[in-house]
Amino acid sequence: MTNNVILLVEDNESDVDLTKRALRKSRISNPLIVARDGAQACDFLFGTGTYAGRDTKQMPALVLLDLKLPVIGGLEVLRRIRADPRTRRVVVIILTSSDAVPDIGSAYDIGINSYLRKPVDFEKFSTVIEQLGLYWLLTNIGPPL
Repeated sequence: MTNNVILLVEDNESDVDLTKRALRKSRISNPLIVARDGAQACDFLFGTGTYAGRDTKQMPALVLLDLKLPVIGGLEVLRRIRADPRTRRVVVIILTSSDAVPDIGSAYDIGINSYLRKPVDFEKFSTVIEQLGLYWLLTNIGPPL
């Protein structure tokens, strides 16, 4: 079972604000949960820590995951998501500033759905977010969770 929540895993406050603005500009009104590090993301997804007791049958419609995160890095979060039967089919999109070939290869090897490099320009970033929302939230028929 899925709901319409977007989980944004991002430690940079400016990038969080930029993503929120881009979502609003693109008229994507899904509720947004922000995890500031990989541990918070795992707590939300697996119903532990501050999210203990959360109904883990309700998974986000989309996880936007940065790679460079404190506590638990993005690739390790992705490994944990893909390793758990409750979360292995959740749509996870890497949204990062890294265009390093090893990062891209590792993300796809682990099972990322898409890898997007954050454009520096806000208008370009907004376009990326709008296209992301149109495809992953409206057009794509995802697997049953």
